[in-house]
Amino acid sequence: MRTRGLRRLVAGISFVAVAIFAATGAGAQVPTLQEQLAAQYKVAKMGSDTSGYSVVEEGTLLAVQKGGLIGIPYKDTGLSTNKYEGGVVHAPSQMAQKGFGMLKKKFGQDEPTTKLFAKGDKVYPTKLEVNVDKDTVTMGIVSCDTCNKVDPTTYNKAQIVFQFPKGSLAKASAAQVEDTIGTLLTVSDDQQQAGGAQQGGDQGSQQAAAPQGGQNQDQAAQTQAEQAAPEPASVEVGMTPAQVEAALGKPDKKVTLPTKVTYYYKDMKVIFKDGKVADVQ
Repeated sequence: MRTRGLRRLVAGISFVAVAIFAATGAGAQVPTLQEQLAAQYKVAKMGSDTSGYSVVEEGTLLAVQKGGLIGIPYKDTGLSTNKYEGGVVHAPSQMAQKGFGMLKKKFGQDEPTTKLFAKGDKVYPTKLEVNVDKDTVTMGIVSCDTCNKVDPTTYNKAQIVFQFPKGSLAKASAAQVEDTIGTLLTVSDDQQQAGGAQQGGDQGSQQAAAPQGGQNQDQAAQTQAEQAAPEPASVEVGMTPAQVEAALGKPDKKVTLPTKVTYYYKDMKVIFKDGKVADVQ
């Protein structure tokens, strides 16, 4: 009976432990691929006024690594969707572009002006969407006209569908996806240098503040030294010879008489009676 009860107790404890472990594991949330990529590629925000569109909040600056991407001015409605698969850019077909132009004419709008992005052009991401079921990562981009020295500005835009092999995106890490995107759009050196300049500025500020910080450290060290300085040795009536020696050290001279013992120091003498300090002169 006792053995059976012990087994039930152990089984109960094991069940509770497994339940707690499962609950803890369920509560821990791992960032999704969408969230990880969004942290790597900060999207830019566009705004407009009477003068037209412009970038109101910069994103991660990217550099185009391969030619072939086709875009349209940001003011135009619609999208210019490019596909990137197997390291090759597949721009919108001429038929698709022509059909889009005819559609615009039907509604009384001007036929769109297309832009062929060149290798080295700087762009910002404007959106990022991950579709695991379709094995695609879709990124919207807009040109950084100030970086590319384009005047007048048009802020050409494009959409790129990165097509991954079937069933691979569900197993891919963020780093692997970034490597694929990086063969077409890599983080610009200007972006990296800007980050380095920011770090250098922070270091310069710290160095500029160093003299004042050094003075503060000297003052703090002096205060600590003053606080750490030992208190003057003191001798009190009733102390034993051992206690006096611990406080003042060995005497310069010691005189022992039948009724008393006297310790002579440089500027005082300590008189013991019955093994304890009786007087200090």
